[in-house]
Amino acid sequence: MPSEPTEVQVRPGVEDDLEALTALYNHYVRETAITFDTAIFTPEERRAWLLSHPEDGPYRLMVAAAPDSQRILGYATSSPFRAKPAYATSVETTVYVDPHAGRRGIGTLLYKALFEALSGEDLHRAYAGIAQPNEASARLHERFGFRYVGTYREVGRKFGRYWDVAWYEKPL
Repeated sequence: MPSEPTEVQVRPGVEDDLEALTALYNHYVRETAITFDTAIFTPEERRAWLLSHPEDGPYRLMVAAAPDSQRILGYATSSPFRAKPAYATSVETTVYVDPHAGRRGIGTLLYKALFEALSGEDLHRAYAGIAQPNEASARLHERFGFRYVGTYREVGRKFGRYWDVAWYEKPL
């Protein structure tokens, strides 16, 4: 794994982070097919999402922040995999890194903190859907023990074209 950046603090996300987290996510909504959301959000529209990730339990939000400015450099989440009760021991995980902070090991730092936080929870599997192509995300997930399990072909339409999503799973 890449060396961990010592200038980055990883901590649970809090309501004061909402504006910065929304701005970071909106970049990916506007500029990429990494998320299949197609319309940007206001911070108020994202408040319920933030509040659905408390500091304990299986659904977490970890943020990476610059310690001097507290500028958000990225975040990782674990969220419900599916709504039906039998899926309760499965989570879907994701990482978003500020495009100006890439290749600094922030994704690695975030996933390390997220999986440490989840280690005491009653969870069986983590899943990650990666819109294709995205080699950097595939490598990050594989480093954390995820393995490729299949691809949904042309499952999402954004920017006038269809996108595949590769699915990965990790035992917890």
